[in-house]
Amino acid sequence: MGAWGTVADLKRASRGRPAPSARRDRPSRLTAVQVAQHVRRALGEITGLEAECVTALEPHEDGRWKATVEVLELPRIPETDDVLGTYEALVDAAGEVVRYQRVRRYARSRSLQEGAR
Repeated sequence: MGAWGTVADLKRASRGRPAPSARRDRPSRLTAVQVAQHVRRALGEITGLEAECVTALEPHEDGRWKATVEVLELPRIPETDDVLGTYEALVDAAGEVVRYQRVRRYARSRSLQEGAR
């Protein structure tokens, strides 16, 4: 199955049980779900803003993750006028955010095709 494992492996890992093929001498890694939960909570605490969703996760072989998170920066009425920010965060193997930056800011109603920045 390769480095990604099976759905059963992911379910076992999320319940804290190792996959049958997991090496015992290697520390267990966080699942994508755990990383997403950690990064949303951490960015919310760091920025004081509401992290709405994780839109991308990219695992690295050394256990780190790159996460992309949409953050509500300025609520407006109507909600289509909300100002959102796209943040990229680097998460270490323990699930801690070690670096982050806002890479884009835009109104919720603006699409990428309109050239929103």
